[in-house]
Amino acid sequence: MRIDRKKYEFLLARTCKSRNDLIAAGLKPTTLSHIDKVDARPATVGKIAKALGCDITDLLADEEL
Repeated sequence: MRIDRKKYEFLLARTCKSRNDLIAAGLKPTTLSHIDKVDARPATVGKIAKALGCDITDLLADEEL
């Protein structure tokens, strides 16, 4: 599953959260560094969506939908 970087950054801004908030939620810094460069596992996308309070479809690149 490919995450869209712009959507990811928009959701961080909308929820007033930072990368450190996602790390505190249990995500690894290396995972967040490569978020838009490699396919993420469904569980990882789910964790990010949960930490941001959104649906996974809000994060996915358009070609994934």
